[in-house]
Amino acid sequence: MDSTRLDRIHAISERRLASTPTVFRRSLADRMDWTPRLISILGPRGVGKTTLLLQRMKTLPPSAAPLYLSLDNIWLSDREAYEVAEHHVTHGGTHLFLDEVHFLEGWQTLLKNLHDDFPRLSIAYTGSSLLRIDAAAGDLSRRQASYRLPPLSFREYLDFAGLARFDPIPLPRLLSGHVSFARAILGRLGVILPHFEAYLRHGAYPFFRDAGPAFRDMLLAAANQVLDSDWPKTEPVEPQTIRHARRMMAVLAASVPQTPNVTALCRSLGVDRKQGLRILYALDRAGLLALLPPGKPKLKTLATPGRIYCGDSNLMHALVPRPDPGTLRETFFLSQLAAAGHALSSPPRGDFLVDSRYLFEVGGPSKTFKQIADAPDSFLAIDDLETGRANRLPLWLFGFLY
Repeated sequence: MDSTRLDRIHAISERRLASTPTVFRRSLADRMDWTPRLISILGPRGVGKTTLLLQRMKTLPPSAAPLYLSLDNIWLSDREAYEVAEHHVTHGGTHLFLDEVHFLEGWQTLLKNLHDDFPRLSIAYTGSSLLRIDAAAGDLSRRQASYRLPPLSFREYLDFAGLARFDPIPLPRLLSGHVSFARAILGRLGVILPHFEAYLRHGAYPFFRDAGPAFRDMLLAAANQVLDSDWPKTEPVEPQTIRHARRMMAVLAASVPQTPNVTALCRSLGVDRKQGLRILYALDRAGLLALLPPGKPKLKTLATPGRIYCGDSNLMHALVPRPDPGTLRETFFLSQLAAAGHALSSPPRGDFLVDSRYLFEVGGPSKTFKQIADAPDSFLAIDDLETGRANRLPLWLFGFLY
């Protein structure tokens, strides 16, 4: 590769680094172990993967000579990316940060070769949440540490919006001490419910701060990019399948969660059951939908989900003018606990079984324990409630898990 292009690559890296803010950091950054030589960070579009990479670069000493390289540049092939990395290593660089790797057809082989050929090089990369890193050519699962970056939690939203900074609250501590936590948070903010309503509409994606009234259009554009660009780059998919996926999202966003009749849904979309399930699971991996398994979580490929939700409340508001309040509450609850690493399933009674132990009903102020009466470790997550009592918790507080 000629020196002019190398100079351009380094100039782009320096500009991106210089313009990266450090006031707010995602909680994942503090939980990550950066010592492995190969690290993957996957996640939906717009959640801040690039910023996380660049913030990590800023923590490194100048001697590391970190280099940022975005692989969505149309003029950069996998061979040229290898040449850039080789030049970087031979000139003293020890850290390489690769963004949007799924844009290169041979990304798996490139990363495997870089890892094996340059033992002193540390590589961190980002990619679409659709990537299957353990089933792809050049299997990387044994070589790397893998992380997933979800949308902002409600707690992170309050921090990013400049309202207040709080520590995450693990679920067992939240359940036992929710009254004290809620009082402490209210003591600093004064009110919480208006901020919670704002988060449900537009607070899950960091670009909300610059988007203003255009947030909905930008979020829908990001979702369309996932379908039109990211999905075809991660696995073979026909344009007609993408059109079916877009229609499926619109239909499901407007429906109330229930045990889905996948056969009827597929028939209405003009696809067979196998293709319909494939679309559902792809949308789930992309973060555009969330599939709740039936009963206890099972590792069964393409099983019929217990219930189907939008990926998060912001997507639901973007797709549906007036979302069903009950569905919106459950979508928020599911998104926050799943992103915090908890396993959720659809129980015989109640709305959610968490970690095969905690049973939850999610609802408005009039919700009672009637449906889960006498069940051990049972709780209510109640909307429009500032503070709770006993096993009756405010819904918004589940946004403080991560």
